[in-house]
This record gives sequence, structure tokens and C-alpha cells, in this order.
Amino acid sequence: MNKKHINYLTIIIPLLILNVISLFNMYNSKYINNMYNNALIKQLIWFIIGYLIIFIVKKFKFKKILYYSKYLYIFSCILLLLVLFIGNNINGAKCWFNIFGFSFQPSELTKFSLSLYLSYIIVNNKCKNIKDEIKVVIKLFILFLIPSVLVFLEPDTGAIISFFIIFLVILFNSKLNKWWYIIISIIIVIIISLLFILYFYKQDILINIIGTSLFYRMDRIINFTQGNSYQLENSLTTIGYSSFLGVGFKNILLYIPEAPTDFIFAFSIGNFGILSAIIILLNYFIIDIYLIIKSYKITNTYYKIITKTYTSIFIFSQIYNIMMNIGLLPIMGIPLTFLSYGGTNILINYLYLAFIINEK
Repeated sequence: MNKKHINYLTIIIPLLILNVISLFNMYNSKYINNMYNNALIKQLIWFIIGYLIIFIVKKFKFKKILYYSKYLYIFSCILLLLVLFIGNNINGAKCWFNIFGFSFQPSELTKFSLSLYLSYIIVNNKCKNIKDEIKVVIKLFILFLIPSVLVFLEPDTGAIISFFIIFLVILFNSKLNKWWYIIISIIIVIIISLLFILYFYKQDILINIIGTSLFYRMDRIINFTQGNSYQLENSLTTIGYSSFLGVGFKNILLYIPEAPTDFIFAFSIGNFGILSAIIILLNYFIIDIYLIIKSYKITNTYYKIITKTYTSIFIFSQIYNIMMNIGLLPIMGIPLTFLSYGGTNILINYLYLAFIINEK
């Protein structure tokens, strides 16, 4: 077995294990919510397409895809605009298109297109002086801001955070003057501080600035420790009462809203016990280590930036979702990658991995 095969197996085996756990959960989800009757079939289709993507992408030239990333970015932003007018309204958010019974979330595609396009810009812009650097930073910020504003209108807080992580990681892995990191960090601290000041002392002004919907979300995040939500209470109860091997199919203790998506970690423990949590965490750890090592070994600048960008949002989604499931972080629509139900998220993550695994 050569190094190439080992490279594939190192990532494919833990992925398959997570996929199997996900499919078992999707099978059980039909017993808690009629909305997920076909979840198992759909999830299986997404996983199969995902593996096909991994083996198809290696036939494409990565530099050519980067060259056309501008048009993919524009297309993504157009979809984000269209979803505001003709998208499906689910739980008060217009984030999805419904196409022949399958949901498509444009913000997931935007994560990928934003990563590619910003990487292309940062690598191909040879700054000779401070003016050139200012132009590049402003351009990157505007490109980050456009989809963020559109997603803000949906609203989808989790996607905005992902866009922001992509923007920061790409900027911090550029060859720009290190002072930019300090300046941007100071600006971020000032903006967050102003938001908190307005929240605690001038809520009427804050509502006028950010709107009622986002204010409610901010209020929920700040005060999440002052009273658990119904779904969080049921999530914690399910985890607390689960044995080492769980309660099995059809015997889940409590109904957890959005169990196959946002609360898949708690749902898995309820179904298969603490053992499933150990297996999930172990396999994520293997993938994380693989991506981290890969991000430092890659010599191609494009691949290095893309790998570091994906590694950052991948690890962030794990930490946030799991912490959210156990009540240590506020509830936000951030799925657990390769485990949660959702076709667009699955396919985009496989697309990211396809480029990283097939690095040339």
C-alpha cells in the first residue's frame, strides 16, 4: 500500500464511521418527527454523492477552478439574494430553496466560493507598498461583507460567523504587514464593545441599528445561561439519563426539536449511549489531526490557505455544536459536520475535502 492510498484511508475510514452513525440516527429520526420520514434515504444519497465528488475532483485542475472562483462567488451572492424572495421560510428564516423535495442552502455554497475567491486574490495580489495593502484589505472586507449582509437578512447567524472565520484565516495567512492583524483585532474588539454597551444601556438605539430579529438573537445569546430552552433542557436530560449503550431505536427518552440537525450529538447519545459520543469525538479528532498536519505539510500556497481555512471552520463547527448540545454555548444553527442532516452542508464539506485530499 503506497502513501497515496494511506492518505485516502486516513480520512475515509473516520468519515465512513461518522456517516454510519449519522444514517442510524436518520433511521431513528422518523419516530420523533414526521418531517424526517425520508431523512435516511436523502442522507444516504448525499453521502454517496460526497464520495463521488472526492474521486471526481482529482480530474480537475485546481488553478483553473481558482481562476473561475470569481464567477462562482457572484453566482453564490445571486442565490443569497434570490432566497430572500423565493426561499422557503423555516422557523422564521429564509435560508433554503426547495428543489423537487430536496433543500438547497446557498450560504453553504458561499462558504466554499468565498474561500476560493479570497484565496485567489490574496495569493495573486503582489503588494509593493502600504497603499496596495490597503486596497487588498478593503477589497477582501467588501467581498466578505456582501454575502454577510445578505445572510444577515435571512437571518443565519451561524453562516455569518463562518464567513468571518474564512475572512480572518485567509487574511492572517497572507503576506501582508503584521500591523494589519493588530488593527483588525482592535476594530473587532471596539465593535463588540459598542454592541454590548448599547445592549446594556441603550437597547432602543441598538434595535434601530440591527433590527428586532437580530436583537432577539443577541439577547438570547447573552442570556442563554439564565434559563434553558425547551430543546436544551430535553437535550441535557437525554444525555443525563442515557446509559453507556443508550436506549436504542424507538426508545428515545424525550422529544428534542431539530434532533437530526442542530442536536444530533445529544440525539446520538440518546440512541446509542455514551459509547457513541466517544466514537464520534475520536473520529473527529483523527480528521482534525489529519487536516492540521496536512495544512503544514502542503507547499502549494493555494492549497495551504484553503486547507487552513477549512480546518478552522470544521473545528469551530465541532466545538460550537457539541458545546451547544451540552449547554455551554448559546443555541445557534451550526450543524455537526458529516453527522447532522442536511444535503448542502454535507456536499460542500466533501467538496472542501476533495481539494485537500487530491492536493497536487
